[in-house]
Amino acid sequence: MKKIAILGSTGSIGTQTLDIVREQKDIEVVALAAGSNITLLEQQIREFSPKLVCVFKEEAAEALKIKIADTDTKVVSKMEGLIEVAVHPESEILVTAIVGMMGIRPTVAAIKAGKKIALANKETLVTAGHIIIPLAKEYHVPILPVDSEHSAIFQSLQGNESNRIEKILLTASGGPFRGKNAEDLAEMKVEDALKHPNWSMGRKITIDSSTLVNKGLEVMEAKWLFGVELDQIEVVVHPQSVIHSAVQYEDGAVIAQLGTPDMRLPIQYALYYPERRKMSGKRLDLFELGSLTFERPDTKTFRGLALAYDAMRKGGSQPTVFNAANERAVAMFLDRRISYPQITEIIEDCMEHVAYISDPTLDQVLETEQAVYEYIGQKWA
Repeated sequence: MKKIAILGSTGSIGTQTLDIVREQKDIEVVALAAGSNITLLEQQIREFSPKLVCVFKEEAAEALKIKIADTDTKVVSKMEGLIEVAVHPESEILVTAIVGMMGIRPTVAAIKAGKKIALANKETLVTAGHIIIPLAKEYHVPILPVDSEHSAIFQSLQGNESNRIEKILLTASGGPFRGKNAEDLAEMKVEDALKHPNWSMGRKITIDSSTLVNKGLEVMEAKWLFGVELDQIEVVVHPQSVIHSAVQYEDGAVIAQLGTPDMRLPIQYALYYPERRKMSGKRLDLFELGSLTFERPDTKTFRGLALAYDAMRKGGSQPTVFNAANERAVAMFLDRRISYPQITEIIEDCMEHVAYISDPTLDQVLETEQAVYEYIGQKWA
């Protein structure tokens, strides 16, 4: 019986992870963490009987304690609670699927506790890859990617570990605004940006997909995960989302992973790696599909991707500034406080004005995040 803990159990990745638990029937969920959705979390507790749960918001944690007083599940809260879930002594794998930089400290703690990391939290490597990757090597802890693109790259590397990578082909759907120009984007509302053509995801990541910021974050993450140079990562817009990404080797061979757009596949692969398990769901039908198309990304219109490359080239604290600025800007857009084009305007402004640190410690990474929030609060609120 495999034993896991999940950070972000009520979100998109967390709920699909639990779908796999239901189907496979040989995984025990020992610990869960969520933000504030105690209604769904209570249902998960009663179904999976975890020994420990964390609700980040303390008031919601207190409310949950009352609701599940008839169970044996312990309830904790705040960052200390997230870390307690991450290092639970019975878990073997930590699925880290919470959104934002709050995933960094629990991931560090889990690595030091020897847990395998099934990583769906981009911010962990985007902002602290220079800390996380050496730490994982020191503790001999595997980091198994859950994002569909990084999982596809990881799968395409199997059996080729000793062969040199020439290029990573990181695919992007193009999001709901593919083909639109800057004038079109100025008119886009929240509802428009949330209509992703292929994937069912959380609100924040769906907005990130529409701006191509999400692809920029994935570029940064891929650099750390696979130890390649930034110029070896090429983004390819592939609207059908069938080729989830590919690796080109130095002999010119390209190995790709294809499949239907179903996040359960990369989640399950991370949980059972290197084993492949039978999974329900639609299979890829190439005859039905007919054709696949590819385009270069429009980085002039979708500035988020170009800014991500700029941030990663500069390195240091700049990726943290990029990520934190986007996080706050997206929240402001979802609250209808700024226009759609202002998301990338805020990112670029912060990259120009927030203090730069060449080799930030973990504390400095988190301090930079706060500096970005303060800057946005003073200029853009």
